[in-house]
Amino acid sequence: MARKSLIQREKKRQKLEQKYHLIRRSSKKEISTVPSLNEKWKIHGKLQSLPRNSAPIRLHRRCFSTGRPRANYRDFGLSGHILREMVQACLLPGATRSSW
Repeated sequence: MARKSLIQREKKRQKLEQKYHLIRRSSKKEISTVPSLNEKWKIHGKLQSLPRNSAPIRLHRRCFSTGRPRANYRDFGLSGHILREMVQACLLPGATRSSW
C-alpha cells in the first residue's frame, strides 16, 4: 500500500493539471503560430510562470486499489500482482490466465 501523502500529492497534481490545461494548450498553439522570436520568448516565459506541478508530464499513473506507482496496466488501472490475483479469482471478465 502506498503512503497516503503520496496519493494525496498525486491527486493535487491532477487537479492542478486540469486547472491549467487550457492555458497551457492555448499558449503552445500560440507559440507555433507567432512568427517573431521575441514574442515566442514572451509566451514561453508565460508558460514557465505556471506551476510546475500543472504540467501533464508530472502525473504518474497509480494502481486503483493499492496506489502502487509501478507495473501498472492501463487497460485495467491495476498493478501487475493485483491484476494477477483478480484474474485468478475470476473477478475480471474476459481475462484468462496464461498456461503453457
